[in-house]
Amino acid sequence: MLRGVDLALPAHALVRVEGANGTGKSTLLRLLARIDAPSEGRVTGRPRTAYVPERFPAALPFTAAGYLVHLGRVHGLSASEAAARADRWLTRFGAAAHARTPLAELSKGTSQKVAVAQALLAEPELLVLDEAWTGLDTEAREVLDRAVAERVAAGATVVYVDHDPRRLAGEVDAAYRVEGLGLGLTAAALAPGESRVRIEATAPPGTPLPPGLPGAPAYTLSDDGTARLTVPATHSDALLAALLSARPRWHIGRVEQARGARPAPEPAPHRPPTLDGDPTS
Repeated sequence: MLRGVDLALPAHALVRVEGANGTGKSTLLRLLARIDAPSEGRVTGRPRTAYVPERFPAALPFTAAGYLVHLGRVHGLSASEAAARADRWLTRFGAAAHARTPLAELSKGTSQKVAVAQALLAEPELLVLDEAWTGLDTEAREVLDRAVAERVAAGATVVYVDHDPRRLAGEVDAAYRVEGLGLGLTAAALAPGESRVRIEATAPPGTPLPPGLPGAPAYTLSDDGTARLTVPATHSDALLAALLSARPRWHIGRVEQARGARPAPEPAPHRPPTLDGDPTS
């Protein structure tokens, strides 16, 4: 269930959605992808959309390649173009040898590669990924990381949920947290052209980062107690203060402007969806 959600997705952006289990993250993604419709409120904007669900329905009467071609045709591709893209993505994910294998006979990992491939071959303007990395091997996860970067560089909006807080750390343009019982969103987003700051801090090994850090930073946390956080520059002072006042206290080792900060996005040829009102699902 979601209530009190008012969200406008930026164009040409990578958007992370966070929240505890059961707060409504998957519901939010399904609404954005128009898999579900809100019982109240509305979702506006109709970009060309592709969606990877948390659980892929593998027991479908297709081979891997046949399923991808079918979905490509649904997205408006010609049969030859759909077949070419299916082959290209199966090859990129190391699954070309399973092109003629029925979906029901694929391993969980290979099924997930097919699930991701069906979304990417459409070259969507809005790509919605619900735990899409789960079940993929290390190499395939890296392929998906690169594919996400390619879609954003091409002008798309990518919205994702992943249980690993390190996933695409430092690349996120906007982060939204679904609060308890799905009662709304809090957000930390980059304004157009805003820079990021990277902070390196240390604490005794095993120390978790304080909850609710300002700016919802992307971060990695090493076993030796070193945290590397990336946050919009406007939140960097508040983040430093939160780390220094935490117990146990975090020691700040380095503060620097992130390199390669993404420039202000140009107007995209599509309108990302806007979800407003009081949707419930």
